Amino acid sequence: MYEQRTYRHFIQKEHLVSFQVTVKETDLWICADRPLADEAKAVVLTVRGYLESYIEMYPQFLKTLVPWRIPGPAPLIVKAMADAGAIAGVGPMAAVAGAVAEAVGKELMAISDEVIVENGGDIFIKLNRLCNCAIAAGKSPLSMRFGIRLDATKAPIGVCTSSATVGHSLSFGKADAVCVVSSSCALADAAATAICNRVGSEKEIEQAINAGKLIDGVSAIVVIMGDKVGFWGDAELVPL
Repeated sequence: MYEQRTYRHFIQKEHLVSFQVTVKETDLWICADRPLADEAKAVVLTVRGYLESYIEMYPQFLKTLVPWRIPGPAPLIVKAMADAGAIAGVGPMAAVAGAVAEAVGKELMAISDEVIVENGGDIFIKLNRLCNCAIAAGKSPLSMRFGIRLDATKAPIGVCTSSATVGHSLSFGKADAVCVVSSSCALADAAATAICNRVGSEKEIEQAINAGKLIDGVSAIVVIMGDKVGFWGDAELVPL
């Protein structure tokens, strides 16, 4: 069932043009220098085609909750998801939203100086200025009250959020939001899932962050549960 993504109304586009691209379950909100919906949709169709074909050959890729070992040649989107899942210690589908956002974002960077691709709370960002990324955390009183100040001027970054209380994603934890920053959007997505799985109570926030620190490639972590928040990394929290 489709869930209205009302948080998109809060995106401040400034000089960028925004547009939506939807293909089956993939629902992207994109900001770029100009309207590039056709170009973005072409990328989505391509990566989805590769992914769907691979799943037809290896149905367990869709269901496994543990890292996937690639048995032979595989499309780049599959490799990105499998690599991210292996690093974070989760199944490859934990990285699918971030991997798709990243695939689209990197293609659009060739024709747009600045790009934001949002895919269900998982975001690929390349901008020429600092930006603030708000954190939606469901019914937590801290939801949308603060964000992370990010620098994506030199290279694109991924900002991905996993939640046990918002959306339909599978989670074994109870956190309202776990937000992860990485240079890899696929890895940020997988790591957010892995860390969220570890937060069963407010007492486990610190423990989950300590585990997240050990995931190679993670540069910042924010965990929100109820009225408690934990933070670590190379980023700045800012009030909104």
